Amino acid sequence: MVDWQGIVRRDGPVVWRTVYRLLGNRADAEDCYQETFLSALEIWRRHSVRNSRAMLQRLATARAMDRLRSRYRNAARPIVAGVSVECDQTASAAPGPPEAVESAELSARLREALATLPARQADVFCLFCLDGWSYQEIADHLHVTLDSVGVLLHRARGKLRLKLAALAPDKVN
Repeated sequence: MVDWQGIVRRDGPVVWRTVYRLLGNRADAEDCYQETFLSALEIWRRHSVRNSRAMLQRLATARAMDRLRSRYRNAARPIVAGVSVECDQTASAAPGPPEAVESAELSARLREALATLPARQADVFCLFCLDGWSYQEIADHLHVTLDSVGVLLHRARGKLRLKLAALAPDKVN
């Protein structure tokens, strides 16, 4: 018997941070959060799970990336639609309005660029750069070699660098 309340209490915040950081939209993040736990339930019914947190983060990343891809493939929907400038601001460390807008624009560009990457590259980039996993943890989780993780991360960074440069507004010199 799986202790779902304990798993949600322990791993829920990690799943939430993962989906919200990738999607930047509370409504999409809530949907993705629920989809992640529904998918986890299906997996738990069929297999035993050794590392629930790793599985949940992997599912959350995959669900969020799927949602991003569909968001940007839908031509009728503007690219930045749904991206909110919600910030958890405290009085002492609150960014000013220009910084909040710039941060939201950069996040939107990154989300758009991530949605164009091949799935494996996007997964490795998100797990390493956004979730702080080690190469070894990623290799074990994705069942690839350490060298493959390095190559996938290198390719993802290169593609993101090109995509972000193309998405950047022209700078006036």
